[in-house]
Amino acid sequence: MSSPATAKPPPSRPGRRRIRAGRNLPAAIAVGVVLGALILVPLFTLKAGFVGVVSVAVAIGTFEVVRALRLAGLRPSLPPLVAGAVAMPVAAYLGGPGALVGALAVTVLAAAAARAVGEPAGLLEDLAATVFAAVYVGFAAGFAMLLTAQADGHWRVVAFLGTVVASDIGGYTAGVLSGGRHKLAPTVSPGKSWEGFAGSALACVLVASVVVAWPLGGHVWQGVLLGLAVVCTATVGDLGESLLKRDIGIKDMGNLLPGHGGIMDRLDSLLCTAPVAWLLITAFLPPS
Repeated sequence: MSSPATAKPPPSRPGRRRIRAGRNLPAAIAVGVVLGALILVPLFTLKAGFVGVVSVAVAIGTFEVVRALRLAGLRPSLPPLVAGAVAMPVAAYLGGPGALVGALAVTVLAAAAARAVGEPAGLLEDLAATVFAAVYVGFAAGFAMLLTAQADGHWRVVAFLGTVVASDIGGYTAGVLSGGRHKLAPTVSPGKSWEGFAGSALACVLVASVVVAWPLGGHVWQGVLLGLAVVCTATVGDLGESLLKRDIGIKDMGNLLPGHGGIMDRLDSLLCTAPVAWLLITAFLPPS
């Protein structure tokens, strides 16, 4: 019998590759397909159903954000924030930008009042967390509903969602194929690379150019500008949530979606992009 000092390590198994991605890819793809169906089917059949899907998603997302903030020692009031997260997209769809701003104001006031009756210690920090949670989730999602409310809103939403999804897929693919040697923000998100960012930019420009030129009837250069803007906002949204999670000390915002994490782990780039996408698409293609 060989001694521990001379024992040979077991031979490595041939044909096995180290998975470079940080997610369960088959589960992520399956969940992505299901989410895509939940979004596209009501979007192209019954817009009210799409508004309902978004409202449920942002309500769950708000719960995840509040739970994360509480892990950081903050105490925003959950019920008014969840109710406001449902109300803001609906208000935006039915009443436009003014209604969205009004719903945000009511949400913040109700949540602030609910927190103010509690213990006074840490009140200002909790109020700041309240405003952050309301604006970050429900208010940002309202801009997607402003796109939806237009006559060709389903295609406007496709331009917005499709470009953000292209950023994720393009960045993931380019990062894996290139090895991601040049890190974009190693202290915030070690998996992000400049190679991945380049892949995201290319995918965003291609998808936005196609959707804006057809079927929305815009110009290719408008799609190029939308794609370049989206790759920036989507990356900032992703890095921003990564920074928040790193600061709190959690890996994911939740575990609802296998291979993805929580709802907010999928909404981060979308929420950061929605206001910019609404602004650009509306400026390029004014509603008739």
